[in-house]
Amino acid sequence: MFKDLENLFDLADRAVADVQKRYSKEVRCKKGCNDCCYAVFDISLIEALYIRHHFDSLGRKQRRAALNIAKKALKSWNNLATTQADLLSFARIRCPLLTDSGECACYKARPINCRTYGIPTVIDNKSHVCGLSGFEQGKTYPALNLEPLQRRLYELSVKLENKDKDLGKGRWPVAAALLGTIVYV
Repeated sequence: MFKDLENLFDLADRAVADVQKRYSKEVRCKKGCNDCCYAVFDISLIEALYIRHHFDSLGRKQRRAALNIAKKALKSWNNLATTQADLLSFARIRCPLLTDSGECACYKARPINCRTYGIPTVIDNKSHVCGLSGFEQGKTYPALNLEPLQRRLYELSVKLENKDKDLGKGRWPVAAALLGTIVYV
């Protein structure tokens, strides 16, 4: 069920590794950096199910801690989405999978946005880069176009969801995936 998603993750990881190799001074991602873990973004159905699959294999104590954070994160997300949706891209909400030790509890299952956060990316003809990176404004760098990756996530999600095509078209915060507020039959 997840093989196509894992292949897509591999493609993204290789693209990021190439940029990291070519621009090692500018890409400052390293163990302990968790700026991306506070970025607000949504995930596709297939990513949500994949994360939930990995999350369910964690220990009880780790799951409980993440679920407590997820409740607060989802409340913040919903509040922003209903009152200040235009500010979502600037908001900071802790990912429920970020442990107190600063690591991702489901690192192997992290979504495309997490995997590509530290390098220049383009989506909707707008460029984005981590604010902690060393990429200089005004200089030209290669950027990973996220639109084909997001389109493939959409296709995989719709294909996965046979009964309710609208569910496969949706996107949710990670907190919703952990809390089970995404209904999948």
